[in-house]
Amino acid sequence: MRVVFMGTGEIGLPSLRALLVRPDCEVVAVVTQPDKPAGRGRQLRAPEIKRVAEAAGIPVLQPRKLREPAAVEEVRAFSPDLIVVMAYGQILSRAVLELPRIACLNLHASILPRHRGAAPIQAAMVAGDAESGITVMYMAEGLDTGDILLVRVLPIRPGETGGSLHDRLADLAPEALAAALDSLAAGTAPRIPQEEARATYAGRLRREDGRIDWSQSAEEIERRIRVMNPWPAAFVELPLAAGGMARLKVFSAVIEDARPAPSATLLLADKSGLLVAANPGAVRLLEVQGEGTRRMPAGEWLRGHAVAIGGRCS
Repeated sequence: MRVVFMGTGEIGLPSLRALLVRPDCEVVAVVTQPDKPAGRGRQLRAPEIKRVAEAAGIPVLQPRKLREPAAVEEVRAFSPDLIVVMAYGQILSRAVLELPRIACLNLHASILPRHRGAAPIQAAMVAGDAESGITVMYMAEGLDTGDILLVRVLPIRPGETGGSLHDRLADLAPEALAAALDSLAAGTAPRIPQEEARATYAGRLRREDGRIDWSQSAEEIERRIRVMNPWPAAFVELPLAAGGMARLKVFSAVIEDARPAPSATLLLADKSGLLVAANPGAVRLLEVQGEGTRRMPAGEWLRGHAVAIGGRCS
């Protein structure tokens, strides 16, 4: 089969690598997003998907908008039997969906129809779901609305972070894709309509989504800190003894017993971390990152910063 792979996020790397060594597949092209400025120098950085493809000698297309006629024709020129999509970052038009001879398949990091959209991994964790997974679906024009070919389920572990679940789902995806391709080759691949009544949506994450809401319970706050690790990262603004606020990213925390103080009150600051009142309970912030610094234990950050105990965090 002649396969065009479309992806930008690193979650798709294991699936691309699996396709490159599958005997009955020839990856004839990779479509990914344009290079983007990154880092302090704002130099253009290519998606890792592009680097892997180029290392394998695979042509790479990076259209600004895949729905533009010229971009569609570029893909058409590769005469794909199959298009495989994972975390590409653009919605595919009908013209693109109709290009492959066999199917256009999407690997989505949730158990559809739950958590359609751009941030299904974080949505599952925020909701307190017991499991996530990979759904292989036939793509349609709607947002993750196509018929399901198969699902592979993965339990969400206690203490899981957004990053660890992302990596485990990335590792699960090649097996799900292989099973889907085997069933297509055998002519036994099902098409299971999604139950629209069960559908939920997970919008694209923004940096502001990392702001900690201290009106929540300690359990909710601790979970959200894990969910946002590593990106966009939870953050808090702490009151400084000299006045003003210091903004910190927070990557880990533990729940502690409630203290008699309003939520968002900075209760303690010592080598063990920063203790902040929640509603109810309290959260000790363990690993943090100040602006322009590296990640470090909160106690280490405190060596260079005097905070206002009893002040309110935001």
